[in-house]
Amino acid sequence: MPIISIRDLVVEYDGHRVLDNLSLDIEHGETMVLLGGSGSGKSTLLRQILGLERPKSGSVFVKGIDIAHCSAAELKKVRRSIGVAFQSAALFNSLSVEDNVALTLREHTRLAPSIIELMVWMKLAVVGLADFGKFHPQELSGGMKKRAAVARALALSPEILVLDEPSAGLDPIVAAELDELIVLLKDVFQVTVIVVTHEMPSAFRIADRIAMLYKGRFRSVGSKDEIKASQDPRVRQFLDRIPDKIAQTPAVTAYLEKYLQAQEAQA
Repeated sequence: MPIISIRDLVVEYDGHRVLDNLSLDIEHGETMVLLGGSGSGKSTLLRQILGLERPKSGSVFVKGIDIAHCSAAELKKVRRSIGVAFQSAALFNSLSVEDNVALTLREHTRLAPSIIELMVWMKLAVVGLADFGKFHPQELSGGMKKRAAVARALALSPEILVLDEPSAGLDPIVAAELDELIVLLKDVFQVTVIVVTHEMPSAFRIADRIAMLYKGRFRSVGSKDEIKASQDPRVRQFLDRIPDKIAQTPAVTAYLEKYLQAQEAQA
C-alpha cells in the first residue's frame, strides 16, 4: 500500500478551483518531486498532504488514514510521522540551533534531557552541523540554515520528510551539497521524501519520480527519464524554459507605439 494516496482531490478558494481532481500515489521510501510554475498548485497540495486544510472533495490517505476526514487524534498521530522543512527555514532566531532542533522533542516526548541532547547532536551531525549547535540562526549562512531546518524536521525520526523549495536562494555549489544530503537521508533512513522545487538540476538529481503540475492538474507523472522524454507542450515549455507570449491587447499595442514614437522624437 502506498504511504500516501491522493484520490480525486479538489480544492477551491472563493469558487476558484486550485486543485482539480488530482490522484497520485507515493510509495514507501521514494523521493517524489513536485514540479510546476508559480500558481500551479504545489504549495496547496503540500498543505493538503500535511492536513493543514480540508478539500472541497476527495481524499488524502497518509499511512492508510484519510486525513481530510479523520479525528483530531488521528491527524495528530499522522503529523508526528511527518517532518517539514519550510522554504525560508523558519528557524526561531531567539533560540540556538540545537534548541531549534530540540524544541519538537521537548514538546512531543518525555525523553530525559540527556537523551534529547544526544539525539539533537546526532541530527545535527547528519546534516554536517555538529559543531554549530550553539550558534543562532542569524550567525549561519543560507545553506547552513537550510540544513538546520532539515535537522529539525528529522528530530522525531519521521517516516515522511517534506521539503519546500530546499534549494531556493542558494548558490549552485551549496544547492548541490543540499541535493546530496537529501539523497543521503533517503538512502540511510529509508524515509519517503516529498520535495517541491522549480530547480531543474536538483529535481533530476534527487527524484525517483516527478509529478508536473499545471493549473491544478497533473500534466505528467513519471520517472526522470520519462519526464525528460515527454512531448507534452507544457512539460516541454517548463523544461526548455520557454516563456509565455505577452498578450498584446489593443491598449498595450497603442501604448507601445506611443512609447516608440516618443523615443524616436528624442533621438
